[in-house]
Amino acid sequence: KRGLEVDLLLQEAKESIEAAQNYRSELQQRLHGLNQARKQVRGSSGQARDALRRHFTELQAATARLLTERLDALLAEVDAIEADSIKPLDDCQSVIEHGVGQADELLRDGEAALRCGLGEKEDKLGSFTKKALHIQLDSLPEVPALADVPSVSAQLDDSLLGLLREGVSRHGSVSSRPPVQIEELQERPGGVLVRWCKVDEDFAAADYRLQYRRSSSGGSQYEDAYIGRDCEFLVLHLDPHTDFLFRVCARGEGRTEWSPWSVPQTGFTSLNAHEWRPGTDGYILSSRRNIALRNDSTHTRCPVLYSNAPSYYCGQTLTFKITAVGLMDRLDSLGVCIDGDQQGATLQRDRAVCVSTNGAVFVNGKEMTNQLPAVTVGSSVTFDMELVHLIPHNNHDGFKLRVTIGSGNREVVFDWLLEHTADCLYFGCSFVHSGWKVLVF
Repeated sequence: KRGLEVDLLLQEAKESIEAAQNYRSELQQRLHGLNQARKQVRGSSGQARDALRRHFTELQAATARLLTERLDALLAEVDAIEADSIKPLDDCQSVIEHGVGQADELLRDGEAALRCGLGEKEDKLGSFTKKALHIQLDSLPEVPALADVPSVSAQLDDSLLGLLREGVSRHGSVSSRPPVQIEELQERPGGVLVRWCKVDEDFAAADYRLQYRRSSSGGSQYEDAYIGRDCEFLVLHLDPHTDFLFRVCARGEGRTEWSPWSVPQTGFTSLNAHEWRPGTDGYILSSRRNIALRNDSTHTRCPVLYSNAPSYYCGQTLTFKITAVGLMDRLDSLGVCIDGDQQGATLQRDRAVCVSTNGAVFVNGKEMTNQLPAVTVGSSVTFDMELVHLIPHNNHDGFKLRVTIGSGNREVVFDWLLEHTADCLYFGCSFVHSGWKVLVF
């Protein structure tokens, strides 16, 4: 009995030790989260201070430069008025000074004539009289009245200072939280689906702006991925197994400036991008192999263009976006299939589900009664599949897939019964006529 009690005590001690270890681990994780929160508060506060100081320093320099430029322009106007006004006064002064000089000379000659002897007086006085007549002593230059010459002044008031004071008092703001935050990051083949939402209900958003960059490249700049009114966007052409940082901001109704950025979120995709199979007759592929163009290089019916690999997995959304159209044909098809090597000119066959360009839906080659809208330029056709459950079939397990095909604002939902399980599926397309262009993602 005593040994049993010791064993129980040992067991309780082990459980207590394990519980204490788990408790300590949880506390350490929370401490790490707390440190991250403190780091975000202090880091963002420091960045806000730097941004404010930098902006207002630049604003002060720009304002001083504008005031200096305006002062120089006004001083130049004063200089021009002064120069234009002084020149005629200088010219008038030159005429008067010249007259004063002539009068002084005439006075000296007259006084000399009066002082000379009788023998010379007659000649001297005659010469003096002729000189006096030549100078025209009764002709005086006109001097402008003070009312007729400029009186330069500067018109200044305090209205600008009032406007500046009002504008500066409303310039800039500080917020503790951005009005929008990233809500969800979902991996997609070759990309990440980013969803965001408003966290400030009083903020009326007119547009959203999504940016991203590689997480590992500290010096890399954010790139614009999307600007618009939607609250989600699929960022494509991302390298698999590489972390990317995403952030979003908003622009208010009637405003030109963007709001503060959301807290950056890290996302990545482990799924390779969907690609069309190269080398298929009748089709030209883009450099990334995600866009296929049905060309007119062959006038015979060309085979189905399949994916380069079975890259579609249940639980994902596969999207075909039509970027150019040709003539419709009832044998056209966009869809998903079990095998990607079966010969034929359409996916309207066994072991495949597809939709034609006219909106008809086919399951294992049979047309359904429900239809979708016919595809046009800009149409997106989406395929969503999920495993419902396994079903016994001839001594082996088959399985049932719940398929949802969407186009426009309509959907068709049905169950697809298959004999064999498949972890991944091929996708494909076929067009009888040239001109069709389809992007897959």
